[in-house]
Amino acid sequence: MNPITLTGTIKGSLLEQFYPSGWNLEKMDACAANSPNSIFDRQNFWNKDFSPVACDTLADFEVMLGHEIALEIKTCKDTDRELILILPVGPMGMYRWIVYFLKKWNIDCGHVHGFNMDEWSDGEGNTLDSSDPGSFQNAMQEFFYGPLGNLSIPEKQRNFATKSNLPAYPDKIFSLKQKGAKLVTVYGIGRMCHIAFWEPHFAAEFKGYDEWSSQTHRLGAKLHPLTVEQNALTSFKSRSTLVPATANTIGPGLFLKSDRMLGGADGIFGRGMQWQGLSLWVTLRYGPDIWVASSFVPTLPGILFFHKELAGPLIAECN
Repeated sequence: MNPITLTGTIKGSLLEQFYPSGWNLEKMDACAANSPNSIFDRQNFWNKDFSPVACDTLADFEVMLGHEIALEIKTCKDTDRELILILPVGPMGMYRWIVYFLKKWNIDCGHVHGFNMDEWSDGEGNTLDSSDPGSFQNAMQEFFYGPLGNLSIPEKQRNFATKSNLPAYPDKIFSLKQKGAKLVTVYGIGRMCHIAFWEPHFAAEFKGYDEWSSQTHRLGAKLHPLTVEQNALTSFKSRSTLVPATANTIGPGLFLKSDRMLGGADGIFGRGMQWQGLSLWVTLRYGPDIWVASSFVPTLPGILFFHKELAGPLIAECN
């Protein structure tokens, strides 16, 4: 008798072709079955300068991630070094604290170049108007660029993932790096273990790591259904009909070039429920695999902040 679980019942079900063909569901389940206390156990594929950091509360998570990003900005300012920040819209709570610390320290961002990692778009890469409440550009202005006031990143150094500008990201970023700029990618981990909107099913298009890892961006990327549903739950108050099925996004050809990656997993719902624990464990334990973009995060220097509830134990509960 097959176990009465997803892996035991998926054959012949409506989900048989739903998950990416390159995913090893049994291996993912094994990742999630680890003891919560073992989440800090270093793996042989982790970079020596990578570490996961647990946060007791969501408020702690936002302050700690915000402080780490603000400290990067300050350190580069103090050492007269340009800083490239690849930035997400989600998580968002850290932006309030970046603003707080930079104002407290009176650090201006004239040396910082901001690159938003993704944006909603249609199938051709056309994006929402920047004033649209649903656009990532609008969110960045409201929560980060605007509140910084005269300390903010200069407008000419703010980049958004539009149809015309996203293809220019590689030249802009690599040109700055060649001049000595530091590249820091800030990220969240998707339900599909994506970084930005670089989805797992894209891996089927490439012969292997070398080809996959050279991809710098994609216009009108087709999102996995679980990515749409993740955003429906976390950003659109369950209203799936408002979530675009396509988006513009950076690719591994950019985020794998990071000098440091600072990110987080804060996906708790309350009532003991959450959506990001499996994604967190797979990121830390699966091992580098082009079908799991976030599995490369531990191979680079950086910090992955996470809400302690996500470590589990990840077991079924009936409430």
